Amino acid sequence: MKTIQISILLCSSLLLQAQSKAGAGKEPPRGPTAHPSLLNPATLRAQAPPVFKAQFTTTKGDFVVEVHRDWSPNGADRFYNLVKNGFFDGAEFFRVVPNFMVQFGISGNPKIAAAWAHQNLRDDPVKSGNKRGRITFAMAGPNTRTTQVFINFRDNSNLDSQGFASFGEVTEGMDVVDKLYSGYGDMQEMGGHGPSPGKIETEGNVYLDKNFSQLDKIKTAKILP
Repeated sequence: MKTIQISILLCSSLLLQAQSKAGAGKEPPRGPTAHPSLLNPATLRAQAPPVFKAQFTTTKGDFVVEVHRDWSPNGADRFYNLVKNGFFDGAEFFRVVPNFMVQFGISGNPKIAAAWAHQNLRDDPVKSGNKRGRITFAMAGPNTRTTQVFINFRDNSNLDSQGFASFGEVTEGMDVVDKLYSGYGDMQEMGGHGPSPGKIETEGNVYLDKNFSQLDKIKTAKILP
């Protein structure tokens, strides 16, 4: 169990330490074209509604996340702005560990990934635990949350004491989340055969499409009315 907890921290740490390079993904996500503001994170600071839903359309089907701002205000606001401005469009589920969690949130466009790499959020106190279906930002220590999030496949309440504050939960389509491709296992740095977060950030979807073509991806993500 201790190894699993540390693995989330290391994944986030690798992203924060990666040195971003110029370039664009083979299949640039919709966001960079439709929302140029993604290259200027300082402009995306809208406060989220008290409760809102975000629909993710993926290569395996759709799922809906219901976000509660009172669970994690800073996390909810960041997630709201990312979804609303197309950040997750085209992003891939790069880390799928059965009976643990699925992680995503690195842009397939290296320029956008670089713009957000150091946009750290202040921590929120843990008010709602990491139960099955809950969604939470990954982090590498205090005040290090940026754009990576994970959905718990099981009750991971052991993460609560580590400061992982969930901000919402999957209310529709958890069966879709369960079916996301997990054949690569954990990332290479943790002994698996999955992609390296640092390479995703610097090379984008070109790296993933060439070396991990079976990964599922997000087609679009939007705030539901």
